[in-house]
Amino acid sequence: MSKLLRTTLLAATIAWLPLAAETAAAGTFEIDPVHSGIAFFIDHLGFSQVIGTAKEFSGTFAFDAAHPADSSLDVAVKVAGISTNNSQRDSDIQGADWFNATEFPQITFVGREFKAVDAKSGTIMGDLTIAGVTKPATLDVTFNKEGENPWDKSHVVGFSARTSIKRSDFGMKAALGMIGDDVSLVIQVEGRARS
Repeated sequence: MSKLLRTTLLAATIAWLPLAAETAAAGTFEIDPVHSGIAFFIDHLGFSQVIGTAKEFSGTFAFDAAHPADSSLDVAVKVAGISTNNSQRDSDIQGADWFNATEFPQITFVGREFKAVDAKSGTIMGDLTIAGVTKPATLDVTFNKEGENPWDKSHVVGFSARTSIKRSDFGMKAALGMIGDDVSLVIQVEGRARS
């Protein structure tokens, strides 16, 4: 479950990809939390995958289709906003054996390297920090769409991303063998251009 956050990256983590190069305009975008989301999946005793979400996150990214290597991404997830739809479990994962929210209230992801695979996909490699531990993480990103939001006329870029991490890499080793070590993250991001 603790993996959830990383993802967080994530969040965003997926915030931007140079693969939409043909149409996207260069600029700085803010992640729209109303139309973005971070979910994680972790094994429970082999019976099922517990699903969790990050409810509070924010971030910005620079997107320049002509110069993808010059892009940037900076995302923060509030640990207190992680939910697994169970109050007891949510309280447990805030503790020292998991996210240690008191000492480390945020999970962060900073993009370091942006690569296009083709016109619709690419990767973002960066530094993921959870519970005070920083490890490299790579997001597999799909470009969805770029254009004008018809309701408010804002310029929007949308991406989907996936990654997998090991919670033990971040010091979260509670109940290994019963609760999975591998955590899958699924991210949806809409970024609005700053005016």
